Amino acid sequence: ITWLGVNEAFSKDEISNEFKSVLGAYIENLSLCVKSGECAGADRSLEQISSYQRSTLGSLAPSEAKVELEVLYNQMEIFKFLIYFYMILALASLALGFYRIFFGRKFRFERALSLAFFTAFAVHALNLALRAYISGHAPWSDAYESLVYISLISVLAGVLFFKHQSFALGAASLFASVSLLVAHLNFINPQITNLVPVLKSFWLSVHVSVITASYGFLGFGFVLGLVGLILMALKNDKNEQKLSEQIRYLAATDELSLIIGLSLLTIGNFLGGVWANESWGRYWGWDSKETWALVSILVYAAVLHMRFIPKLNNQYAFAVASFFAYWSIIMTYFGVNFYLSGMHSYAAGEPAP
Repeated sequence: ITWLGVNEAFSKDEISNEFKSVLGAYIENLSLCVKSGECAGADRSLEQISSYQRSTLGSLAPSEAKVELEVLYNQMEIFKFLIYFYMILALASLALGFYRIFFGRKFRFERALSLAFFTAFAVHALNLALRAYISGHAPWSDAYESLVYISLISVLAGVLFFKHQSFALGAASLFASVSLLVAHLNFINPQITNLVPVLKSFWLSVHVSVITASYGFLGFGFVLGLVGLILMALKNDKNEQKLSEQIRYLAATDELSLIIGLSLLTIGNFLGGVWANESWGRYWGWDSKETWALVSILVYAAVLHMRFIPKLNNQYAFAVASFFAYWSIIMTYFGVNFYLSGMHSYAAGEPAP
């Protein structure tokens, strides 16, 4: 069974002219519905299309319950809501962290921020699981889903390293918000689609989940490095002791997050080689994605081994390196997926957005 888009259906000879007329009527009625609000004709055409699908596909057609669930999923727009929720949470947490350092006071609503953070994480995870149930496959098969998944993992990193630390909470929320914002840009399609043949594999659940999870931990470290640099810029004789202690904590958290991220990236790369051998008959082919994944591994390996070089064994150098190292991940993800051609590219050589 091959699923066809509307435009594809019009060009296929195996689709009857009678049904093509139904599709044409639906498009016309839908346009009328949008312009005038008269949607009865569009509803009738949609019911005809649904009846045709059920009679043609039989048990392969999505159940009524799953269709209703998908409609509800689209109406709720949870991920769009989380963009703003995470951003507000990030700004509040970072502001609270700076206020506590410079004025030495705590707010009563710190627990409320923590509760909001964990609640957002739970809602985020449940909504991604709902998308997986509706689509019938792992929810990281395209650009939109992978960005949503990466943002979830960055929040997971915040959950693991938070421990009532406002900067960690703020860093995780900020990265999650920006990732979700990018996922909803015009050139990324959020629709639920069927998998292309090469992705119909057990390795989609293993390789892609591991390697994209690394982007979340490394992104968390990227924001922690930026926050650490800001604190270093704000140091003076009066607050040096407080800020130095905070910077040490952020550097330690950053390093631990990068260690986890690099481990996942390396494991994911090896798993990708196994999948490549299964799909294409070779473990490594210097495809653009494979090459840049290797570059990213080498970059982060260098960052984490900087401490063995005496002149680079300091928190400032590590914060700068953890910040700029993430640009290799951005190149691996966006540069390869949308600007280069290859077996892993979404654009595959098409004009870049």
